[in-house]
Amino acid sequence: MQGAKPIYLLAGGPRQRRKTHDPLIQQMLRETGRPKPSVAYIGAASRDNPGFFEIIKTLLAQNGAGQVDLVHLERPDRSLSEAKRRLESSDILFFSGGDVELGMEILQECRLAGLIRKRFKEGAVLAGLSAGSILLARQWVRWRDPDDDASAELFDCLGLVPLVCDMHDEDEGWEELKTLLHLRHVEGEIGYGIPASMGLRIYPDRRIEEIGGRVHRFRFMNGLVNTLDAS
Repeated sequence: MQGAKPIYLLAGGPRQRRKTHDPLIQQMLRETGRPKPSVAYIGAASRDNPGFFEIIKTLLAQNGAGQVDLVHLERPDRSLSEAKRRLESSDILFFSGGDVELGMEILQECRLAGLIRKRFKEGAVLAGLSAGSILLARQWVRWRDPDDDASAELFDCLGLVPLVCDMHDEDEGWEELKTLLHLRHVEGEIGYGIPASMGLRIYPDRRIEEIGGRVHRFRFMNGLVNTLDAS
C-alpha cells in the first residue's frame, strides 16, 4: 500500500510502567520522519476524558511530539468539521484507552472510519493504547448479559490491522481474547495478547513485530484455543 506506514498497538494497563523517556513511544514518533510530529488524540473510547488526554499529551510531549490536539467527538456542541481538519492535518492519529464498544459507537456515529482509512493510506501513523489498539483490529466481543457467558457476541472494529488482540489481561488469563477466537471460529487464527507496557508493530505488508517484550499468542484449531509458546 503506497505511502502507508506501520500501525502501533500499545498496551497500557493498571501496572503501566511507561517512563518519561519511553522507547516505544519514541519509536512510534520517529516513524513519521518528522522532528516534532503533530498528534491528533482520538478519545472516543474514554468520552474525551480530559484527565486521560493530559496524561497522554504530557507523555507524548516528553518523548518528542510537537502539537498534540484533542479531537472533540463526545461534547454536545462538537464540530465535526474541526475534528476532520485535525485528522487531516496531523502526522499521527492516536486512539486512547477506555471502552472499545463505546469508542466504535462514537466513531460510527461521527462517520469517521472512512477518513481514518484514507489518512492511513496517505501515510499518517496510526497508534492505539489499550482499548484504542483493539479499535484498530478486526473485531471485539461484548456480553448482552454480563452474568451469562452464552450472551457473548462479536462486533466489528476498524479492521485496519489484520488480526485480533487484547491488552494487558495477563492477570486474568486472556479470557476475553479466547472467547473472541471461539466466536470467530476461524481455523488456525492467532490472537495476540499484549502484556502491559509492550506492543506490536504491524507493517502494511502484514508483517507483525513484537516491540518492548514478548507477546502471548493463542491459536484456534479444531474447536479449541491453544496457547502458543511466546516467541
